Amino acid sequence: MTNLGEQAQAQSSIEPFQGSSDRMFAYEIAARRLLRTRLCGDLLNGERNIVRDKNKLDGLPPEIVDALTKPFARFLRIEAVAGGLLLSFTLAAIGLANSPWSGPFLDFWETPLGVHWGQFDLTRSLRHWVNDGLMTLFFFVIALELKRALVLGELRHPRAAALPIAAAAGGMIFPVGIFLLAMDGQAGAGGWGTVMATDTAFVIGALALFGAAIPASLRVFLVSLAIFDDVGAIMVVAIGYGDDLDFISLGLAAGLLALLLLLARIGIRSMAVYSLLGVAIWLCFDRSGIHATITGVILGLMTPAGAWVADQRLRPMLYRVIAHPKGENRSGDTSDGKDLRLAGRAIRESLSPLERLEIRLHPWVSFAIMPIFALANAGVAFSGINFNEPILLSVFTGLVVGKPLGVLLFIWLAIRLRFATMGPSLDWGYLAAGAFLTGIGFTMSFFIANLAFTSALLPAAKIGILAGSAISATIGIFILLLRIHIKKR
Repeated sequence: MTNLGEQAQAQSSIEPFQGSSDRMFAYEIAARRLLRTRLCGDLLNGERNIVRDKNKLDGLPPEIVDALTKPFARFLRIEAVAGGLLLSFTLAAIGLANSPWSGPFLDFWETPLGVHWGQFDLTRSLRHWVNDGLMTLFFFVIALELKRALVLGELRHPRAAALPIAAAAGGMIFPVGIFLLAMDGQAGAGGWGTVMATDTAFVIGALALFGAAIPASLRVFLVSLAIFDDVGAIMVVAIGYGDDLDFISLGLAAGLLALLLLLARIGIRSMAVYSLLGVAIWLCFDRSGIHATITGVILGLMTPAGAWVADQRLRPMLYRVIAHPKGENRSGDTSDGKDLRLAGRAIRESLSPLERLEIRLHPWVSFAIMPIFALANAGVAFSGINFNEPILLSVFTGLVVGKPLGVLLFIWLAIRLRFATMGPSLDWGYLAAGAFLTGIGFTMSFFIANLAFTSALLPAAKIGILAGSAISATIGIFILLLRIHIKKR
């Protein structure tokens, strides 16, 4: 397994070079850098020979576990910072919605934008493009991380994956039941999906406040739970909050997905080709009656997790690059030039498509798409809201009471029935804190609320989401503080 950070750095050093000669020079730099860090070759006695003696390799030998844990650690770092940014944009949206600029701010997100050509009309409001278009990329990255964890990472063992899966199931079933009981058939009962999901960025942001004081296994458990939650919620959205089905559009979407598989099987590796296919599939689902964001989940889970170029094939290519004498012409069809071009492509393809896409898209989703989503959806005016509104209280109760109860009960059942084991360093105190943190619905709760509630009920539902998420976070953080204090005594 290759080192994700080193190869990403080598790849990024190539991209700014556009000319052929510059690009050849860039490939040499990237190849030398990668070989120096991973193979640590030296020149002995002035001769240009790579030292293959393992005893003389610089630094500690690489381990398989490094390749499994480093992508997850990178995911945690990005999400922790994104949680703070998301909170800032949420407060900004609430402030603007309750300011003298409330009208222009809220109207801005209703601005129509799109294409109209004959009978083809793809005009949507700006908020709709954010929620259905940009959020497709959010679900795509979530699906990529889920597949990485299941195939390559911390959830590749069934019993390790069983605990967060069970907790996620309880965290979806129980709050929905409490919500429906509280609504008792009143208007808005169809918005039960609002209380199902967990906001990954806010949960990781809350855990980041404690640093090394909490076990790493708690972070792994909660992030895995949140990802399963989000994927489950989007499946519910696709099925429960769609329109009447258009089977012709569904058939076209299925045909394009089959074409995508065929292209991957015959060796087409162009990201541009797959991006265009992804847009076409999104358009088909958008007209099919199934929510278009399901495209992100399907394509994310279909993305290959294996690298095309293995280490055993990459190393000889890099040896040949380093062996070329300095200063010689590396352009044209010379053997040196061909080796450099081959090494550049090999460096790129030694990372799986899944890893490359997650490296590229995750920062954009966390630092651009999610803040824009918060700005477009978190703005709610408090004036004229009845805080005893049934929908507000039902959403609040589902998040604050239903989520932790369901999570803890299903964890207990999974361990009791020996389907799962509790992770290292975990105990019921940490799990109770984590269970309350799952009540931070926010992103997915807003996403589903926009689909499920009428404009008359939506403001009350949003306040229920904000209040429930805030109280859940407060209780979870307080329990963690208490647990850490007891541990230090």
